[in-house]
Amino acid sequence: MFGMKKSEKMSYGIVGLGRFGSALTEELARSGAELLVIDKDEEKVREVRELTENALVVSNLDKRTLMETGIQNCDVAIVCIGEHMESSILTTLNLVSLGIPEVISKATSPEHGEILARLGAKVVYPERDMAIRLANRLETSRVLDFIQLSQKINISKLRIPKRCIGKTVSSIDIRARFDLNIIAIESNNNVIENVKPDYVFKEEDILIVSGSRDGVIRFTEWGEKVQK
Repeated sequence: MFGMKKSEKMSYGIVGLGRFGSALTEELARSGAELLVIDKDEEKVREVRELTENALVVSNLDKRTLMETGIQNCDVAIVCIGEHMESSILTTLNLVSLGIPEVISKATSPEHGEILARLGAKVVYPERDMAIRLANRLETSRVLDFIQLSQKINISKLRIPKRCIGKTVSSIDIRARFDLNIIAIESNNNVIENVKPDYVFKEEDILIVSGSRDGVIRFTEWGEKVQK
């Protein structure tokens, strides 16, 4: 049984070791988090035991069995079951009823996600989100990463457009022109958080901006145009 926390580290309970659950387990283990991992497939559980000693083979995900694993002692529980919607929904319901501070559930469709949200879970769409990020990176070669916060607001990480090099933040004024806000600038392995208006853009700069996808595209297209 996964007991009460022994340190200040966050503890996570992961239910389901498909591609998403396995990748999540690996990343969280690498960060040093306390993990409890559950799956019905003995071979998959065996594969992650080198990452956490709390890897259990559990075939029944009813409330009583989940309590026996100790998952209620975790700070966060993540339901990584996607293929079997009924199992995903029932497991989410049981975890929420156990009083876990945060329950995150993977959804495979908007309808699935709506049900999970109504049960009290935070919903994620790994496949959809990955596709959106890839599409936005492909659409403009200067975008290095992209996170969608809502339909209108995104966080984008992009290489400084050529047209901006040697110019100040105030002279470009991307907020007025493109409705984008500069959150930070990465330059020579340094992160500048409070970017001043007189900052001069350098060739090696990487911008982290918030705003619409359309604004990012317009900014990068403008930035690559040759000035006459």
